[in-house]
Amino acid sequence: MNYKKVFQSEQLRMRLLGLTEFIPDKTMIYLQYWIKTGRKLNLSNPKRFNEKIQWYKLYYRDPLMAQCADKYEVREYVTSKNLEEILIPLYGVYDDANDIDFNKLPSKFILKTNNGSHTNIICEDKSTLNIENTRKVLNTWLTKRTAKAGREWAYYNINPKIICEKLLDKDKNNDLIDYKFYCFNGKCSYIKVATNTSSGNPENGIFNMEFEQLPYCRSEVVKITDKIEKPKNYKNMCKIAEALSSDFPHVRVDLYNINGKIYFGELTFYDTSGYQIFEPDEFDYILGNLFSINKIVQ
Repeated sequence: MNYKKVFQSEQLRMRLLGLTEFIPDKTMIYLQYWIKTGRKLNLSNPKRFNEKIQWYKLYYRDPLMAQCADKYEVREYVTSKNLEEILIPLYGVYDDANDIDFNKLPSKFILKTNNGSHTNIICEDKSTLNIENTRKVLNTWLTKRTAKAGREWAYYNINPKIICEKLLDKDKNNDLIDYKFYCFNGKCSYIKVATNTSSGNPENGIFNMEFEQLPYCRSEVVKITDKIEKPKNYKNMCKIAEALSSDFPHVRVDLYNINGKIYFGELTFYDTSGYQIFEPDEFDYILGNLFSINKIVQ
């Protein structure tokens, strides 16, 4: 079922999800998995990566995950790994958009919530920014997001805040490539590379640890066709990803690299909430084989 065609408004989808919060997590996860993938979820003996993500939501409850899911509090975790040099400079953190003094901000920056996905406002020229509308949008994100949208436990108790950070420079191709390291028990296994991230037509590809593109892709986006050069300081990126993932059975570590300068993006425990479709389908099983849940105590 293509639910996005049935309910085209994201605001409507979030409102409907908010009305279903009374439904137990396990029941809702079974239902959402079927709606979004067209498959019956196997929780008793999960094999697919996406199935194990659903298992992870329900049964793995390490409090450290909640800290690291918070895009503000995770900065403390990164610092605890002696990696504060990769943190994007922070201009401010706010409980209410009305507390933001735009006069004190530089000419360009990014505003985002600490608990959301796709809740970013990119400002490349403050003089053209509609400040009143920006405040309204940010406060709407703070108050109307349902924490249980994907039944992702780590986000349930995050105190919503607004973060203002430095806007990273784009590369020579006017792009900011996102390197998403799939890590299992502190070891990097694959990288999902996302390009054209600020356009309406993002592209992605799956790479091995030798940074060779593989014949796999997320079905909902365009596959990368141009050659992507291995980033400078690539080995250091791998070391950083492994250091940041060492405390978890699985986490996706997102990094940026601008001419060899590495920046931290985020830690993601529930990649695409465990509902993405891979092409070919076998990659779902390849990642699933790496995600060992047998030793996790429920």
